[in-house]
Amino acid sequence: MEALAEQYKDQVVIGKCDVDDNDELTGKFGIRNIPTVLFIKDGEVKDKTVGAVTKAQLEEKVKALL
Repeated sequence: MEALAEQYKDQVVIGKCDVDDNDELTGKFGIRNIPTVLFIKDGEVKDKTVGAVTKAQLEEKVKALL
């Protein structure tokens, strides 16, 4: 995630959330498993991954939303 954040720093915002400290966000987005990555564009969840994925898989999803 850190590598993608640096690579796309002028195009996307990548943030992390500790699910143990953020019940409101986990409830709002229905997060039940970790890791969960949400791809949000224009305020809407456009895509989501659950479980371990490769950098290439994450990058593919980022590129699809640019």
